[in-house]
Amino acid sequence: MAEVLERFPLFPLGLVLLPHEVVPLHIFEERYKTMIGECLACGGEFGVVWLAGTGLREVGCAAAIARVLERADDGRMNILAEGTAPFRLLRRRDELAYPAGDVELLRDEHAPVDAELARATRERYADVVARATDDRPEAAEIGELGAYRMAATLDFELEAKQDLLELREERERLRRVRDLLDDTLGRLEYAEAAEELARTNGRARPRGP
Repeated sequence: MAEVLERFPLFPLGLVLLPHEVVPLHIFEERYKTMIGECLACGGEFGVVWLAGTGLREVGCAAAIARVLERADDGRMNILAEGTAPFRLLRRRDELAYPAGDVELLRDEHAPVDAELARATRERYADVVARATDDRPEAAEIGELGAYRMAATLDFELEAKQDLLELREERERLRRVRDLLDDTLGRLEYAEAAEELARTNGRARPRGP
């Protein structure tokens, strides 16, 4: 049976948080200073939910406070939050001093993971990292990476990250990450070609890969 957390603190934001992803947050509104203060006091978590243009999404990600970077006398804080687990918002709760709701923690369906798919996706991930940083990760470094851990380190579009968060099979997430990595590689290759043409006084046509 799925675990339900009642009156779970919620932080609607213009971002999508994934499990294992670490993001900096600036806490300045009174209601969120209260919320984060309570989480720090009891070691609890809060939920990050994407406040998209179409409204608040139902599926979000629980977050732990990994580190307090700075704390002002008036309660303002800069923190690092790390995604832990996806959840579905069942209902909003309005009786607290900050946004909250009853949420259901989401578990993956038990479906076999294709070993070849996982290997190919990790290879593409290594290709992207090498293109972006000139430092290719060793096989041992990426040998156990899942879809969330790979996606958490890359700058994918919000809708793509939300899609990943809502998928309940690792196999499907790996397929989605592989496709996103292919697209990213194409864009990086195009950018490199355009830069090379610019250095040689050539002219790159304004089109994508």
